[in-house]
Amino acid sequence: MKIENNNIEEEEKSLNFLEEIIENDLKNNVNNGRVHTRFPPEPNGYLHIGHAKSICLNFGLADKYKGLCNLRFDDTNPSKEEQEYVDSIKEDIKWLGFEWHKELYTSDYFDQLFDWAVMLIKQGKAYVDDQNQEEISKQRTSPTEPGIESPFRNRSVEENLKLFYEMRDGIHPEGSRILRAKVDMNSPNMHMRDPIMYRIMRAHHHRTGDKWNIYPMYDYAHGQSDFIEQITHSICTLEFENHRPLYDWFLDNIAQEGEDRPKQREFARLNLNYTVMSKRKLLELVKDGFVNGWDDPRMPTISGLRRRGYTPASIRAFAKRIGVAKRENVIDIAVLEHCVREDLNKTAPRIMAVLNPVKLIIDNYPEGKTEYVTAENNPEDENSGSREMPFAREIYIEREDFMEDAPKKFFRLTLGGEVRLKNAYIIKGESIVKDADGNITEIHCTYDVDTKSGSGSEASKRKVKGTIHWVSAKDAVKVDVKLYDRLFSDENPAGNKEVADYKELINPDSLQTLSNCFVEPSVMSAKSEDRFQFQRTGYFCLDKDSTPEKLIFNRTVTLKDSWSKKQK
Repeated sequence: MKIENNNIEEEEKSLNFLEEIIENDLKNNVNNGRVHTRFPPEPNGYLHIGHAKSICLNFGLADKYKGLCNLRFDDTNPSKEEQEYVDSIKEDIKWLGFEWHKELYTSDYFDQLFDWAVMLIKQGKAYVDDQNQEEISKQRTSPTEPGIESPFRNRSVEENLKLFYEMRDGIHPEGSRILRAKVDMNSPNMHMRDPIMYRIMRAHHHRTGDKWNIYPMYDYAHGQSDFIEQITHSICTLEFENHRPLYDWFLDNIAQEGEDRPKQREFARLNLNYTVMSKRKLLELVKDGFVNGWDDPRMPTISGLRRRGYTPASIRAFAKRIGVAKRENVIDIAVLEHCVREDLNKTAPRIMAVLNPVKLIIDNYPEGKTEYVTAENNPEDENSGSREMPFAREIYIEREDFMEDAPKKFFRLTLGGEVRLKNAYIIKGESIVKDADGNITEIHCTYDVDTKSGSGSEASKRKVKGTIHWVSAKDAVKVDVKLYDRLFSDENPAGNKEVADYKELINPDSLQTLSNCFVEPSVMSAKSEDRFQFQRTGYFCLDKDSTPEKLIFNRTVTLKDSWSKKQK
């Protein structure tokens, strides 16, 4: 599979193939010129970035063509489904900025689906099979060989009805019988070789309780749910392309002539490098403690991306940028990071934050004095205004912004050298203090009193090659900062054949916690999920676990793509 980079054309794209299908249907008045889509997640986990693409597509098409989009939960496997997942899915969709026409559940249709199954039995198109899954799989053989019919395929209608009602009523044990559609055991499409419609399952359902002892399979329930809801365009990912003939077979045998019918069409799902997109694998990461829950900021879940500081606009922009394709490919995660940088550059306030501090003392600045300097909140947004920052004799700067023996191209602070303190004064390095181990504990400097930024004096216009950020030591807020990076060190962790377990490829440096960081005092008014640019460092957001006594910031993304450089 090809990996796409982020050199993507910005100009307006032509219609994608799904839009061409819809516009052709509208032109020919198919389904009376209606467009009605649906997003049908199974509530067995949290949504991830791949689901976000499907959400944007289904809701976006409905919006573009002035149609409707339902949210329908495919709740046909109660052993894996929970109300927690239902709630999280609804929250994620709303957070992304979409509203559904109706909130529906496949379980809403269990009675109708059962009645249709009875109808198919009466028509001789479905039968009860007593075999187990292993026996059935063997009889299906291979696409190039004819299948072997079940010994129960020609049971009488009366016996099939009796057994199916008994399955419903809980008379037979779990796994002892299934209901199969009688389609074509010689079809080259394996999905058509008498697929399973119902299985016995003793599981409490989060909506229907213990009413049902049998539950429909996805391939049987999905198309019929679309039909009941009068969906016009059932948009699925590419792995369901081979299921389409079965989708149509069920509708052929249920829909009446002249009734509006849904049309299933498939697009390539989203594959993102340096992560896994399988719900099963994501659940493993959570249960085995490799991450701290579904909303861990290293996870590709929507809740994880949200906690990390991604914006709804950046995820929608990402879905639009990668487009809709018919072939599988792998998208470089740098494209997603580019989208959030682009959005946050326009919207995130700039603040001063020092993550690896060393104290700097301005020897000729008056002791006890505090003044205020003016800083723009966001130079990309003319309406963002400005704020006042306290400035005093003692400040913190980044340890990396000072070098005792600096090379010629080091344009930050050094002994005898000058830099500008952003929004403040030009300073000159004078001396340093070290501890017993030779670590610098203090840097002493002097400042040019006439060089205050924005003062209008001639001295303030004097140019020096370096500008560094800072925070006032006595006014700074001490915070924890979590530096998140890619969860896996391999581009394709799930497909790497050199390791026995994809979890061996987890990046040991995916999380670094810094507990001695200082930020300017304006952050004390921040709320959970507020996003900022730490100047010269990256984009960060306030974590939900923050308290007034301890603020925690999560790094969303660096200012530039540093990962690509590290890999070279």
